[in-house]
Amino acid sequence: MMARISLDSQNSLPGIPLSVLSVPMENKYKCQQCLQVLRKPVQAQCGHRFCVHCFKLLTSAGPKPCEACRQEEIYEEPMSILNGNEAFPDNAAGREIASLPARCLNQSCSWTGSIKEYEAQHEGRCEYERVQCEACQASILLKDKDRHNERECEARTLNCKYCKVTFNFKDIKAHDEICLKFPLQCKDCGKKKIPREKFSDHIKSCVKSKSACPFSEVGCKTVIENGKLSDHEHSSTMEHLRLLLPMVLTMTHPRREALGSGELQEDSGLGLYRAPEEGDGGAAAAQPVDLEKKVIALENIVCVLNREVERSSLTLEAFAHQHRLDQEKIENLSNRVRQLERTVTMRDLQLSETEQLVRELQNCTYDGIFVWKITDFSRRRQEAVAGRTPAMFSPAFYSSKYGYKMCLRLYLNGDGTGRGTHLSLFFVVMKGKCDALLKWPFSQKVTLMLLDQNNREHIIDAFRPDISSTSFQRPISEMNIASGCPLFCPLAKLAGKSPYLRDDTIFIKAIVDLTGL
Repeated sequence: MMARISLDSQNSLPGIPLSVLSVPMENKYKCQQCLQVLRKPVQAQCGHRFCVHCFKLLTSAGPKPCEACRQEEIYEEPMSILNGNEAFPDNAAGREIASLPARCLNQSCSWTGSIKEYEAQHEGRCEYERVQCEACQASILLKDKDRHNERECEARTLNCKYCKVTFNFKDIKAHDEICLKFPLQCKDCGKKKIPREKFSDHIKSCVKSKSACPFSEVGCKTVIENGKLSDHEHSSTMEHLRLLLPMVLTMTHPRREALGSGELQEDSGLGLYRAPEEGDGGAAAAQPVDLEKKVIALENIVCVLNREVERSSLTLEAFAHQHRLDQEKIENLSNRVRQLERTVTMRDLQLSETEQLVRELQNCTYDGIFVWKITDFSRRRQEAVAGRTPAMFSPAFYSSKYGYKMCLRLYLNGDGTGRGTHLSLFFVVMKGKCDALLKWPFSQKVTLMLLDQNNREHIIDAFRPDISSTSFQRPISEMNIASGCPLFCPLAKLAGKSPYLRDDTIFIKAIVDLTGL
């Protein structure tokens, strides 16, 4: 009886896209439901294969007829009934599919490998895969996701660094306009970082803030700083009294006329008073007329002021609208500038990579022999002693045009047991484009030399690789762990008038024995 397969995986996926394959796909590797490359294949009792995910969906509501059997006209019950209890994992087909060559579907990605490597290492992790931002729904490259979330997403959430309120990035300007903790600067005294909620109190108490004289109502036109108000009041006392005098006289004038020039008489209860003259009634009647004229004049002034306020409101609204348009234009230009900056950065990176490639090609050899010229030795050694640049790598060289890719690693102040006393020189096997065609592990004899520039006595060290070491296996990353001579050359031999150091330059030579290649 067939074993029941486990269909309870929550992380199962449908088939792998056909275009992932680097070779034409055979029909036996195709899922009969999604018509893609089988992923975790299972075989029904009728012989047809399905992805675990697809088979789970097909049989989730109970047994179901096999449509592939019907299309091939071999339908026969009960063999052609799909049932979760009557299917088993097809491990043989799974192993065959896992070994098929694969490539990445994403544009600009050059990854290649097997289906097994694609599922385990690359699928869903490719930096060139386009994903959707959960916040703003924009389509972005996976490699740009962190930068987008932190710097570019219009819907990202921020915390105000002043009041700690949470808001969306697009609302940052609106929030800054109302944030009570937002720092303002007093234009009068120059003081900075004044919270908006305390700014009005600061203006009232700021000694540099200017305001109109309290006697401006009666005609004083002086505008003074708050700190100098007392001095102004003291020095301008006579001027203020002169401005007040007409108003006082205006207020007392009706009183004087009311008293008139009548004769003083005595009354037992009220003392002395002037007897009213005959013309006083007419003067009293004239006062309401004067007041009415003043009221009419004030009403006219108010009407004029209202019209000015309305005109000012319309002008202010027009300015506000234009300001919003200008802000939008500035924001669009800023976005364009940021986009251009990113483009320039990418171009600079590509140019740097091209220059690096040109330098490598200029120094590259293809016969297993490499001479490395190191200039500015004194400066480089000081950087190594200070720990800023403890090691340096040589350009790559090859055993042949399609052979092993290698380089040297030099510690000018030593490494490990040679730190501070010796030059340490190591041999590094690098990842090459033709590694699949080469014999592994690397087993060629390597000779390392520090050249005597008088051509008399070179310092030579040689070794045969330990084929059990990971340093000489086929590289998985860009380069293997370096292996070589930590005690390659005592630093004392480079002191004074050393034949190995001339014009602040040394020469290191590497020879790879090509016997047997």
